[in-house]
Amino acid sequence: MKLVTYESAKQSRLGVVQGDLVVDVAAAYGLIAKGRIADAKVAAAAKLLRKLGRPPADMIELLWLGEKYRQALGVVASCAGAMGKKSSKGLLTPLSKAKLRAPIAHPQKITCIGLNYADHAREGGHEAPPAPIFFLKSHNTICGPGDAIKLPPNSTQVDYEAEFAVVIGKRGTRIPESDAHKYIAGYTILHDVSARDMQFADKQWYRGKSCDTFAPTGPWIVTPDEISDPHNLRISLTLNGETLQDSNTSNLIFKVPFLISYLSQSATWEVGDLISTGTPPGVGFARKPPVFMKAGDTVSVTVEGIGTLTNPVIAA
Repeated sequence: MKLVTYESAKQSRLGVVQGDLVVDVAAAYGLIAKGRIADAKVAAAAKLLRKLGRPPADMIELLWLGEKYRQALGVVASCAGAMGKKSSKGLLTPLSKAKLRAPIAHPQKITCIGLNYADHAREGGHEAPPAPIFFLKSHNTICGPGDAIKLPPNSTQVDYEAEFAVVIGKRGTRIPESDAHKYIAGYTILHDVSARDMQFADKQWYRGKSCDTFAPTGPWIVTPDEISDPHNLRISLTLNGETLQDSNTSNLIFKVPFLISYLSQSATWEVGDLISTGTPPGVGFARKPPVFMKAGDTVSVTVEGIGTLTNPVIAA
């Protein structure tokens, strides 16, 4: 199931992607209330949704409701999507016409992993780290599919980094690695844009990683049932159509369950937190000559099983 945040009539909406359509969650609730989704196949799912009494306000609230709720929502959305022309106004939007936003607008934590592909570490002159290197990006970095990456006026070395990201769906601390999968709501793409001149001058990563619009995410959250193995997904990036990164999540040094467990020993994961697992080799600063993004560029990150996240690049 693909969960989206999208814009309709200048309002933020929650949706479920069904083929080439987006099913509006609030509109589906309206049909349930009116008894228009009364098929025996969805009766149990509709009953569970009715317990909430209203649609969730945003993606974090939807995730808080848990896996059983998300499964029920998927069943109802599938039935609603099949209604086609018989559907009520606002229920279905063609995916091609839906203005997708960042799935989670305000995550509490955007936790990133540095040097988590051995070949990326080597291209920057580093050895593979013996333990995960964590850093945070701030909330102002979040933007969505199609939104512009804005080049800050005080940087001339803005680099690209394709990343596979994990969405936390359950609050937890001191999580055993064997239980880590219970805390995953789904997966998405995060583009860890980086101002290298700031990053290298500061000798730490916060400022260079936290400029406005430096964390495009999306295009949606894919639930774990659709990803059979998160550690066997092709990940690639193109800049103006040229492939500059092309690898596989099988090359991650530290795998998702370990990362979730490791950091949970000292910090509590909150619902909606994002874990961006690191970038493969091919980044701009390591190329000869270096390649940095410039105004007018278009950059796309693709992760197998999830989709493609595309953003234009503009001057500040």
